Amino acid sequence: MKRLILLALSSLFINIGAQAQNTVPDTTFQIKLSFAPVVKKTIPAVVNIYAKRVVEAQQNAFANDPFFSDFFKNFGQPTQRVQNSLGSGVILSSDGIVVSNFHVIAGATDIRVVLQDRREFDAQILLADEQSDLAVLKLTGVSDLPALRLRASSEVEVGDLVLAIGNPFGVGQTVSSGIISGLARSGGAVGNARAYFLQTDAPINPGNSGGALVDMSGALVGINTAILTRSGGSNGIGFAIPSDLVAAVLKQAQAGKTRFTRPWAGMIGQYLDAALAQQFGLDRPEGMAVVDMHPESPFRKAGLQAGDVVLSINGNVVNGPAEMLYHMSVLGVGSNANLVFVRKGIHHQAAVAMIEAPEEPARAKQKIVIEGPFQGLTVSQINPAVIAEISLPTTATGVVVATVEGISAQIGFRPGDILVRVNNVPIAKVSDVLSAANQRTRLWNITIERDGQKLSMRFKL
Repeated sequence: MKRLILLALSSLFINIGAQAQNTVPDTTFQIKLSFAPVVKKTIPAVVNIYAKRVVEAQQNAFANDPFFSDFFKNFGQPTQRVQNSLGSGVILSSDGIVVSNFHVIAGATDIRVVLQDRREFDAQILLADEQSDLAVLKLTGVSDLPALRLRASSEVEVGDLVLAIGNPFGVGQTVSSGIISGLARSGGAVGNARAYFLQTDAPINPGNSGGALVDMSGALVGINTAILTRSGGSNGIGFAIPSDLVAAVLKQAQAGKTRFTRPWAGMIGQYLDAALAQQFGLDRPEGMAVVDMHPESPFRKAGLQAGDVVLSINGNVVNGPAEMLYHMSVLGVGSNANLVFVRKGIHHQAAVAMIEAPEEPARAKQKIVIEGPFQGLTVSQINPAVIAEISLPTTATGVVVATVEGISAQIGFRPGDILVRVNNVPIAKVSDVLSAANQRTRLWNITIERDGQKLSMRFKL
């Protein structure tokens, strides 16, 4: 009897194995399975974007040479030329709100949007954010346009089927299929330490930027933005900005804001490897270590200290600064976040207010017009808001260069330079810079801080 049962079970397993194998479609229904219904539903809401920008053409190399200048007089002088770029975009409201990538429209003087039915419209930029690589446009003179709905990207799982829609290489609207290959891709994957992406193997190529990544219901889960490639073409590793961040940027644009405002952390975070995790008393690398905090940081006010390890924010796992910034951006200013962190091996919780970077002390922004090495500089008092805008070190203080033009540019000043000393006199306030600029001397010794390093500039005027 046992032998018969074993034989029966073996036969069953063999049949199951045979059924699990790939087979050729053998019914009319199977043969007709297609993504076409999803494509028909979504493709009218994906547009082509043509952006024009005026750039300075490089002048002839001999134009400023004392010997050749006469031969090249009026030849090769700086000229302006029009540069065109091509990308894609997604209509998100019937009244003509379109979302695309920042790099598609950056510096554009004229933006033209072409719909799938070949209608063309001018577009204005409502909000552009380089850090997230998102831009929100408004088409003029439109109504009743097809639009895609947003699906929460937090619901997306690895393995979900997706379609990428865009205009690669300018060949026309193209659809490619794939799956979600990974979540929470950030850091050096695409060369942007502040980025946070969905990864897909749906082929994405130049011109797809700003296009739609949709699920099988036709909802938008991401904006296609970049690929990881060595050849210039798709290698099956593409990245899309999650729809949750798109929704946050869109909300602010519709509220009338022209720049995306993120909650301010006021802290320096660090990824954890196995060695660091052990030092922090963790059995595996997880979370983000707090290295330092600004005195006004909302995390400091919530009770966190340097040396703590943040594990999650509002239930979302945090494994580095990029993830922390992303989840804070999605939450938005004015909300509260529930934080879980570890201190000396003990788990704690804290409620953190999502606030804008404070504007204290006042910027006291000043353009220097006094003749001398600072002429053309616009300087500002450093405060948390300035730190966030210019991406200065969290603990930076003093005076920073906001813009540069004229003789100060020729000397070598750059935006983001922190003025430290002028002729051995410390610079702490904007008024100190004005006092230094009024000095009547030909010899100058200026110390600046640039990218975390102190540099000395010595010259004679």
